[in-house]
Amino acid sequence: MENFKKINIGILVRQRVKECEVETDRICNFLKCSEKEIEEMYKASSLDSHLLLRWSKLLNYDFFRIYSQHLILYSPPERAGVHQKPDHLRQASALPEFRKNIYTVEVIDFILELIKTGKKTKLQVIHDYKIPKTTLYKWISKYAED
Repeated sequence: MENFKKINIGILVRQRVKECEVETDRICNFLKCSEKEIEEMYKASSLDSHLLLRWSKLLNYDFFRIYSQHLILYSPPERAGVHQKPDHLRQASALPEFRKNIYTVEVIDFILELIKTGKKTKLQVIHDYKIPKTTLYKWISKYAED
């Protein structure tokens, strides 16, 4: 995937169906829907999360990861004091907490490709995606093509 910024999930689902060569009848049975409804899903830029979970199971592919990559690359960094209560007033969340700074191989490849092709400079990547300078340079040395 070239761009994590603009996600059209229907196109990506269709691409995965083609790659896996899944028959339409099997999809209809699994999702309990018609061929026309499937075609509408392929045209949709977004899908209901329950439906996307079903597609992920059927196609053995984590479509949610695409959205996670978007958040890693494009969500603003958390700033101290913004939208936060003081520590003594804050309650622990019942929701699971995830570390934002875990980069997948796909994200690393995406970033390094931007630099390699000249679409962005190292400084632009550091600024635009809030990737620490040391992290970026570690990636460059570790994944540099010989």
